[in-house]
Amino acid sequence: MTRAGILTICGKPNAGKSTLLNHLVGQKLSIVSSKPQSTRERTVGILTHDDVQIVLLDTPGLLDPQYALQRAMRHTALRALDDADIIAYLVDAHTQNPTSLTQAAALTSAPRAPVMTVFNKVDTLDAAARSALQEANPDALLISALEGDGVAKLLERARAAMPESPYLYPEDDVGSQSLRFFAAEFVRETALEQLEEEVPYSIACEVEEFREDRRPVYIRAVIYVERDSQKRIVIGQHGTRIREIGRVSREKIEAMIEAPVYLDLWVKVLPNWRRDSNALRRLGFTNSDEESRP
Repeated sequence: MTRAGILTICGKPNAGKSTLLNHLVGQKLSIVSSKPQSTRERTVGILTHDDVQIVLLDTPGLLDPQYALQRAMRHTALRALDDADIIAYLVDAHTQNPTSLTQAAALTSAPRAPVMTVFNKVDTLDAAARSALQEANPDALLISALEGDGVAKLLERARAAMPESPYLYPEDDVGSQSLRFFAAEFVRETALEQLEEEVPYSIACEVEEFREDRRPVYIRAVIYVERDSQKRIVIGQHGTRIREIGRVSREKIEAMIEAPVYLDLWVKVLPNWRRDSNALRRLGFTNSDEESRP
């Protein structure tokens, strides 16, 4: 009998959730940025080995939502907790007095699934600090998602928690989202890398056309911003910034699909989209009042 289930990776912004998912599946599925709140939707990774399939859910960072987009992100994270067979609650190893997952997620009761508290980024601690952290948290796991330290033990616990079940996905799959999803995410990641101040948080990306039957593969994508001033920043003087965002994004997409790509990239203003429920629905976000389970 095979076993299969869901490992939800959760935690505060910048805890290293996306880095952990990418390390576990052995390739880049979740975008990674030093800027917090870069993950807006859950990303699915699939790890199948020795008759056990672990479906990994990378989730938006747990935060106190201030506007509609953040409420949708929180809703996505809480749904992933509900779906889990086991939860990896990531905490930055430098966090002083970390709270429990129940407190961090502002839950009214503890999650249904068992919770592994996982201190990440221990590669940045010296040996004495690691020992002190483990002594203070004897049941927690200490890992480095970047270097791989301690990840095998995390996987061992996750595998033991998987229930008897047929595989949930074909055993050769490593992810479940469409290439359109990844193309849009890579464009947004590149914008996060290249833009400063508040502009990256005002950016959304939508792929309007994806033609795999062409060579090079044709992708038309739109970067949405909230104001004309942001549009000018994204385009840059004489179009230099948008060309560079397009070049780097294209290289990332080509590496994933292993084919040449023509990326037709546009910038448009969608006023106040982060706070507009209609705009959020158009971009594929839902909240607790607009449930749309797959």
